Amino acid sequence: MAGQLNPQLLLAVPLAPLVGSAIAGLLGTKFLGNVVGRKVSHSVTILGVFVALLISIQTLLQVLDGASYNGTLYTWMTVGSLKMEVGFMIDSLTAMMMCVVTFVSLMVHIYTIGYMQEDEGYNRFFSYIALFTFSMLMLVMSNNFLQLFFGWEAVGLVSYLLIGFYYTRPTAIAANMKAFLVNRVGDFGFILGIGLLLAYAGSMNYLDVFAKKDELATLMLPGTDWMLLTVACICLFIGAMGKSAQFPLHVWLPDSMEGPTPISALIHAATMVTAGIFMVARMSPLFELSDTALSFILVIGSITALFMGFLGIIQTDIKRVVAYSTLSQLGYMTVALGCSAYSVAVFHLMTHAFFKALLFLGAGSVIVGMHHDQDIRNMGGLRKYMPITWITSLVGSLALIGTPFFSGFYSKDSIIEAVKATHLAGSGFAYFAVMAGVFVTAFYSFRMYFIVFHGEERFGKAHAAHHDTAHAAHHGAEEEAHGHDEHHGLAPGQKPHESPWVITLPLILLAIPSAVIGFLTIEPMLFGDFFKGVIAVNEAHMAMEELRTEFHGPLQMALHGLLSPVFLLAAAGVASAYYFYMVNPKVPAAMKARCGPIYRLLDNKYYLDAFNEIVFAKGARLIGSGFSLLGDRMLIDGLFVNGSAKLVGWFSTVVRKLQSGYIYHYAFVMILGVLGFLVVFLPFPRFPFSQ
Repeated sequence: MAGQLNPQLLLAVPLAPLVGSAIAGLLGTKFLGNVVGRKVSHSVTILGVFVALLISIQTLLQVLDGASYNGTLYTWMTVGSLKMEVGFMIDSLTAMMMCVVTFVSLMVHIYTIGYMQEDEGYNRFFSYIALFTFSMLMLVMSNNFLQLFFGWEAVGLVSYLLIGFYYTRPTAIAANMKAFLVNRVGDFGFILGIGLLLAYAGSMNYLDVFAKKDELATLMLPGTDWMLLTVACICLFIGAMGKSAQFPLHVWLPDSMEGPTPISALIHAATMVTAGIFMVARMSPLFELSDTALSFILVIGSITALFMGFLGIIQTDIKRVVAYSTLSQLGYMTVALGCSAYSVAVFHLMTHAFFKALLFLGAGSVIVGMHHDQDIRNMGGLRKYMPITWITSLVGSLALIGTPFFSGFYSKDSIIEAVKATHLAGSGFAYFAVMAGVFVTAFYSFRMYFIVFHGEERFGKAHAAHHDTAHAAHHGAEEEAHGHDEHHGLAPGQKPHESPWVITLPLILLAIPSAVIGFLTIEPMLFGDFFKGVIAVNEAHMAMEELRTEFHGPLQMALHGLLSPVFLLAAAGVASAYYFYMVNPKVPAAMKARCGPIYRLLDNKYYLDAFNEIVFAKGARLIGSGFSLLGDRMLIDGLFVNGSAKLVGWFSTVVRKLQSGYIYHYAFVMILGVLGFLVVFLPFPRFPFSQ
């Protein structure tokens, strides 16, 4: 039955994790003297997220029944006609995001009990991840740009705290500072976009701005021949490029692996990186009026999807392989946005959240079983030692590469078909990128899978790579977290072990939607009324109409997919990985030797970090030195501080000569003073001839 959602109940969704975060962060840490222990800290944060999940599911069911909510909960400030408010807009897009965020977050919270059990910062970590959940929920539930920006910045701040969780390690500090600064670049564009819309629409409320979209579409940016709406949309998307790690603002995401594995899963699956995709989908009424902005999005997404996938091929750190797959899949989502297939992008966001969280938590389970060794070259044959981790990781990998009937197939195939149907500038390159990305994704995913779970057992050997100091420095991302023993990796004679139930249970619960959620939801989400009235698509953009014409049900789509070029490319990627790493391991070594320049290019991540260091970091330091020399030393110190002191000293030197102590000097000065007074203040005599 259609109706109005209860705003007080909705308010409990973000506040429940916030309360849990406050209890764990204040009472469970040194801040207030460790009043509560570990059990209380993880219990209150898990309870808070669980409550949020239950209300989110109830909200989704009510929304499917026709209910909605859009209203203000609190007015912070009124400046003239501008109202700065906290409010919620709950529709099908928001309700779906609420369920995804809270479910994945709950799985990560439960998983963390086992993964972080030896960590001294246990309570602090639970506080951070609950606060992260609160921030993302405030972002997706907002009905205005002010609250959106609050959530946007809050997830950035908490990600800074989580990436640098091991704050005594220099690499973690460098990684969280890098993430913070790169996101500030994107956020500068984001706030410019919000400012433009506020200036010309006169409101921060989404619906008020959308109501004026046709008027905005006719305006030009003052002093230019650029369409105002195009500039505003591109500025908003630059913010999404930072948060959702699109080229060239992607450089922070792989380094975020310095944080513990649970937060890697949360950042990469359900929070932060999905914020940009959600924001563009929410702003679809505006983006639909600018083909230029859509083409820009399409090209950026294509570059990210293909070229970030290449980097996953050479990684040896298990978490970084999964991290580069996140970059590539975010590129796929962005490509869908550029094709005006917003519902497809959000659909892939949802399916990806489940199987990417599964893959990250599976990688963490492997790391625990390997005594915190992350190098895949030290693994092999783990299938028989870690059966639950093996089968769930296989499900995640099959979903990631788009195997028919698995969830990733329905969303990924729909993206490729949408690109094929679009005719915007850049669509040709985009189609090539997403098709080539299918092979690349399958290759690096199953390269990792085969090396880790099959083949020769390479662990527990004296010559293993984890004994190398340089390797340990680079790959020991969580060395200080788990115990205080100096050795990481399995010692000679040791065998891996399956993780405890608090780690394997979330894997099982995530594997289920990774396998079936796409089959169950594709029809209502893409071709039904799920997003009706929420996502706007211009009649000139026909991608979704073509998809609707070709869709004949999820079963028929999967059966047809078994014969499609996309499936053949994925199968070729799996077969190549099997041959290279299971049948003839000498081939990749020979290719590495013969393709040295290409390997170095990939190993150095296209030299983008070096470019940023030389051009931006050193350039900023050079400019800062110049300003320091000119502004600080010469202008402030030289002129204002030291200059004023010198002026006072000179004036004192001159004046003190008048203070001689002789009476006749003072008498002479007094006579001069009287004469001056007479000249200035007494009128001159008028002579007879003066007129």
